[in-house]
Amino acid sequence: MEPAATPGGSAPPRLENFRRVVIKVGSSLLVDRAQGCVKRAWLVSLAQDIAALHKQGADVLVVSSGSIALGRTVLKLPDGGLKLEDSQAAAAVGQIALARIWAEVLADLNITAGQILVTFGDTEERRRYLNARATIGRLLDLRAVPVINENDTVATSEIRYGDNDRLAARVATMASADLLILLSDVAGLYTAPPSEDPEAALIPIVPRVTAEIEAMAGGAASLLSRGGMRTKIEAAKIATTGGAHMLIADGRVEHPVARIDAGPCTWFLTGSNPVTARKKWIAGSLEPRGVLHVDAGAARAIVSGKSLLPAGVTRIEGNFARGDCVIIRNAQGGEIGRGLVAYDASEAVLIAGRNSQDIESLLGEPGRATLIHRDDMAVAGD
Repeated sequence: MEPAATPGGSAPPRLENFRRVVIKVGSSLLVDRAQGCVKRAWLVSLAQDIAALHKQGADVLVVSSGSIALGRTVLKLPDGGLKLEDSQAAAAVGQIALARIWAEVLADLNITAGQILVTFGDTEERRRYLNARATIGRLLDLRAVPVINENDTVATSEIRYGDNDRLAARVATMASADLLILLSDVAGLYTAPPSEDPEAALIPIVPRVTAEIEAMAGGAASLLSRGGMRTKIEAAKIATTGGAHMLIADGRVEHPVARIDAGPCTWFLTGSNPVTARKKWIAGSLEPRGVLHVDAGAARAIVSGKSLLPAGVTRIEGNFARGDCVIIRNAQGGEIGRGLVAYDASEAVLIAGRNSQDIESLLGEPGRATLIHRDDMAVAGD
């Protein structure tokens, strides 16, 4: 179910061709501020769209805003800007309500929802990145729908994403999604703001984010950047670099995802895919912090597409931490690949050469069965 990159000027991709989809939902679409509640009929229609993708075999993740908007109503906080502590209090109350509502509408369609709250460090620091990625991967394996939001109860202005467009793009990259959908209050990217220019035209396909495209969104120094089109262009750069197509679509209608193939919307295309983009990042962008020497059996398994198990490791070099990039060498000393290691060096030494079933007794706590998972590995020939 992997979509091919679509060249500029040709027909846009079709939703049915994607295997892993991230859908971002903004507060203005989800929450009726006047009533102080969720737009339930609209959300039910979106949940039905999610169920349809799910039925086709696609993995679906949701990045949902709305916790502060819901919580401030419950706490009767005033309109307008909130102090940091008030925003965090509103988020604490709203996150419970938001998670419950998502769980209910998806459960009505026999889909299990799982809540994940992330902070900036969870996608920027490799150790925490691996933890979050593993949790998301397991939920998807179990056919659940992760509902993800920034943890506004603890994030401060210095360590937060600031908008869920960029958060959604980071999640798409972390989850190796091949499509990111930003549901918005506009139908896509226009040549100029349609509210100001009656001649503004929708751009259906953006083959590559160029300086000209960025200028249409207000430019890098735009005062309107936060939460506006500029953040969506930034999200497009993150997503397409990570191997995912991205689209902006009008979310103000019912069944907003089901309507995408009929348009109008704007597609931002990638020339890569999540697997190759990730492996290129591991192989060429990270400085190795250590070396794992493996036996002939492990080397054959790795080259054939398997993960690296502790049993196949014969020697360890370096003082690396979990999430660091390490080199994998065969018995002759040749480099056969690189990957993100799942254990600190001190732990790896203890479990090297041992069966994965022994990890808990050796370390005193349960651990991951692999030293390097195949998804976190770049092997020669990939």
